[in-house]
Amino acid sequence: MDRRKGSGSRDANGGGLAEATASRLRFEDADELAEEEVGMDVEESPDAPEEVIGNEKTSADYYFDSYSHFGIHEEMLKDVVRTRSYQNVITQNNFLFKDKIVLDVGAGTGILSLFCAKAGAKHVYAIECSQMADMAKEIVKTNGYSEVITVIKGKVEEIELPVPKVDVIISEWMGYFLLFENMLDTVLFARDKWLADDGVVLPDKASLHLTAIEDAEYKEDKIEFWNNVYGFDMSCIKKQAMMEPLVDTVDANQIVTNCQLLKTMDISKMMSGDASFTVPFKLVAERNDFIHALVAFFNVSFTKCHKLMGFSTGPRSKSTHWKQTVLYLEDVVTICEGETLSGTMTVANNKKNPRDIDITLKYSINGQRSKVSRTQHYKMR
Repeated sequence: MDRRKGSGSRDANGGGLAEATASRLRFEDADELAEEEVGMDVEESPDAPEEVIGNEKTSADYYFDSYSHFGIHEEMLKDVVRTRSYQNVITQNNFLFKDKIVLDVGAGTGILSLFCAKAGAKHVYAIECSQMADMAKEIVKTNGYSEVITVIKGKVEEIELPVPKVDVIISEWMGYFLLFENMLDTVLFARDKWLADDGVVLPDKASLHLTAIEDAEYKEDKIEFWNNVYGFDMSCIKKQAMMEPLVDTVDANQIVTNCQLLKTMDISKMMSGDASFTVPFKLVAERNDFIHALVAFFNVSFTKCHKLMGFSTGPRSKSTHWKQTVLYLEDVVTICEGETLSGTMTVANNKKNPRDIDITLKYSINGQRSKVSRTQHYKMR
């Protein structure tokens, strides 16, 4: 599946993605790369749709409904870093797929299933819960793979497969900030229920990273804007604006510190609860500058390939539709080269809607020109 627009964006078009050039990032060591990257309310009315009146949709319903729209799939497919990476993993490692039973979790248009079928898979079961499943069936038929690909419409947690086990589970489950929308739990459910003992999950590794940036101009435009709105004080909104992470593309020249690896996830072994965590960080300034925000991004690895393959969503890599996640700080931190901004980050699924993420950031600095200690809370919705 692909993802909706996140909590905000600098993109004036509110959803456009600058098309990335085709790229497949290979790396020999994920840690080396880390160092380099160093419920809608609907009023009942005579005009309301019949299916809404008298029905209460859950957040999950809205989540799956959002993936029925073609625009989301178009954006994802045109993200060539993402799509070419998966294509190359499959086509250049057909030993993983030839004569194997494959499960595609969150199949969308069925593009990954088509890649797997073309690589020689014995059969592919493509599970898709949104209305896009109907289109996927037609796409599979049009391209002559109806005998190899079976599209199943429904939730992974509720459907049954016609086979007891599968050899490969493939999924593009990653959300903004890696974990937004919580599709990882669905992949882990499928793994525990259907993956053979010697089976493979693709991708099998994902890592979350953190850095700090100077971003005075845009913080002024997005946050400080509320101090004076056409002559009126609306600063009460600033606090809410600060709590909303911004999904945006960050210029590599804005990076002030090293990039630190926060968390590595082994999708083949991890448990569902492992996606909630508290981790320390220590960001060291590489020049004298100001810090206005912390920036999170993720890397993905396919370690079962003949050669290690993967891609990064970091600010020093080619842009993807995931962009980066910007967390603005209440303080403007004046930092000197060699000084450290340290703290902890706590990440957890929201209790009311587990597809949302709550982030708690504790940070401090005891430098020549800044002495700050603060806790901030963020909500990805």
